[in-house]
Amino acid sequence: MKMSDDNNSRPVHRADGYDTVGSIETNVADGFTMVAVGDLIVSRALTNYQHPGFGDVVEILHDADATFGNMETLIFDIQSFNGSPQAEYGGAYHISLPELGPDLKAMGFNMVSRANNHTLDWGLEGMRETSRVLDEAGIVHAGVGENLAQAGAARFLETKRGRVALVSFATTFTPMSRAGDPAGEAPGRPGLNPLRLTESIVVPEQSLESLKQLRDALPGTDRKLNRSNPNQVSFPGLNFRAGDQAGYSYEPNSQDVANILRNVRRGKQFSDFCIVTNHGHEPNWSQGVSQEPPDYEPSFARKMIDAGADAYIGHGPHLLRGVEIYKDRPIFYSLGNFFYDDLRTPIGADQFAAIGKDPRTDTDADVTASEEANGDAIWEGFQDPVYYESIIAVSRFENNTLAELRLYPVELGYSMRFANRGLPRLVSGPQAKAILERLQKLSEPFGTQVAMENDVGVIRLKSGSSL
Repeated sequence: MKMSDDNNSRPVHRADGYDTVGSIETNVADGFTMVAVGDLIVSRALTNYQHPGFGDVVEILHDADATFGNMETLIFDIQSFNGSPQAEYGGAYHISLPELGPDLKAMGFNMVSRANNHTLDWGLEGMRETSRVLDEAGIVHAGVGENLAQAGAARFLETKRGRVALVSFATTFTPMSRAGDPAGEAPGRPGLNPLRLTESIVVPEQSLESLKQLRDALPGTDRKLNRSNPNQVSFPGLNFRAGDQAGYSYEPNSQDVANILRNVRRGKQFSDFCIVTNHGHEPNWSQGVSQEPPDYEPSFARKMIDAGADAYIGHGPHLLRGVEIYKDRPIFYSLGNFFYDDLRTPIGADQFAAIGKDPRTDTDADVTASEEANGDAIWEGFQDPVYYESIIAVSRFENNTLAELRLYPVELGYSMRFANRGLPRLVSGPQAKAILERLQKLSEPFGTQVAMENDVGVIRLKSGSSL
């Protein structure tokens, strides 16, 4: 590993007599490379079949020290499974065959996040069995555990160019999937690492006045409590506040933020490179997916990097969002879908009922096809090709700073038949240009310039620069 002359690799001696136990600086050998992709929604092993163009993608995944994706499915054998589909689930019952674990490893994946809205689709049994399969495959995973401390803890990957930590959390999750710590004799609660958000609907001042009148007219309204903030109106499950432009605003839970910051700091103290990853559908996914991040996230992501993260990776909205370079470190606000091989079977009876299907006459594929054609209560369906276009982000570090970021545009077979679509292939020509131009536009608000070279997006930094 590269040992520099600064304080990256040794304690800093302070005048007060205490030594810091680690620096927040990057500390990897020259040439360290991280590959990052978005959501892995995949139901089967893929490397046994020569899918057109997939081999070129696998080469990129293999050519890195750390290769990361968000594991948005459960892995188990339904024939021996002792759990059940839960009444509260993340919009679909994602399920994968046990062969997926070693297959992901064969593709090159060595780190995956686990905290997302599908973590407990199949209960604790599904969560635990997925952990077992990933452990056996030798894939580092973070974001779930038998209590909050375990779910929030960083997990570590040993590479030839440095030790890599992964901290995973989610802002979008089913309420019962949130992990908890023990309290006295009460044991801890298994589940995922949460970042709870309080959502407010932003409305013009005149609309807020009308809402106040409605609030005061409703029987049983606690007027004293509701009037504590003149710029806010609350109803059961809804908060409104005045603003210049209508939209949605989010306030992170302070205790969750403190827990995450502590785990990021601990992760960096015990590693040379720390990845922080967040799964969220905000803003208000049920009303349509935004290509811009929620209002809280830019400052939050920068705070993670200030605490020691070397990369912040967002996923969840299933489409691309912008890229920011902050203090020579990459922030990906969403990397979109990487796999959408959603041949989920079996699925729970609740999902059939949710869209008016009958498991005695309709098939699992009928349910998925109906969702995508008509949309459901959770999302608008993946009718638009934009959900099948994303990137592979390859970050290369020299002298402990981000030297180059290469963005490979991929397409997931939107026009292919159901059994064959959802697998990434590199694209070129007009389609590559369209994907990269969209990413350029989405990255402009963050001051990021994405060049296009031979159908690949490129961001180059001068050593020591600070954007």
